[in-house]
Amino acid sequence: MGKFDGVLLYSDYDDTLYNQHLTVSQENHEAIRYFMKEGGRFSVATGRAKRTFAPQVEREHLEFNAPVVVSNGAGIYDFAAGEYVLRSQLTPETRDHMVQLCEQFPELSFEAYHEEDIYVHNPNIVTITHLNRVGVPYQECPIHQMPTPWMKVLVEQDHPMLQEAQEYLLSHWGEDYEVIFSNPYLLEVTAKGANKGTMVSHVAKMLGIAPQHVYCIGDNQNDIPMLEVSAIPFAPANCAQPVKDWGARLVGHTNDHAVAQVIEILDGIYK
Repeated sequence: MGKFDGVLLYSDYDDTLYNQHLTVSQENHEAIRYFMKEGGRFSVATGRAKRTFAPQVEREHLEFNAPVVVSNGAGIYDFAAGEYVLRSQLTPETRDHMVQLCEQFPELSFEAYHEEDIYVHNPNIVTITHLNRVGVPYQECPIHQMPTPWMKVLVEQDHPMLQEAQEYLLSHWGEDYEVIFSNPYLLEVTAKGANKGTMVSHVAKMLGIAPQHVYCIGDNQNDIPMLEVSAIPFAPANCAQPVKDWGARLVGHTNDHAVAQVIEILDGIYK
């Protein structure tokens, strides 16, 4: 029996576990190993798709013992079993909706995620920077030629235009979509109800872990749904202002091993 038996901890990846030096610190690795050795269940909830997160698992030697929430809550992937536990898809009408959105805002770019492939419309500097960071191939093509269904869409431009795009999507088709920022230049679109919070709760139920023993840490607006289901909602000191305004409990900066600091706090709660 370990002190963290029956405890589940989920961390966002970019700018939370994966720091601004583009690595996972040794301190975080060691703390996670200790947490799991003591019976805790640890995993990641990321905006990245399985295709773009898998290289990080190998590169950073990531360790977890619970399924990973991918695509901003569009799926749950079990790396140990090599299969999806759960996967949601956007409606067949999404492609037409994106045509309308891009007619309204011609400067927008977006990435559409179909199976393990990425299709790109009108790539801009944000698109190129993002795809270079995740390091996987993509195909640029007209929207009507992109195969469907899509797991998620990632809309890209400067923040003011993305705010207008978010308002447009929600006002026209808000009953169909979750539309939320993962950073100021990336607007995530998933099926209604497909967010990090619902998927973390799904995994907790699957593992038989009580809600009062579920903990999450994240830095941006798209993490708020999982912070809402966290017994203590943690955020690194570098988190976005909406997360601070929402009322997350701040720990140290991601560069100062924020996840390890959360585990240290849990170490004091579970004796």
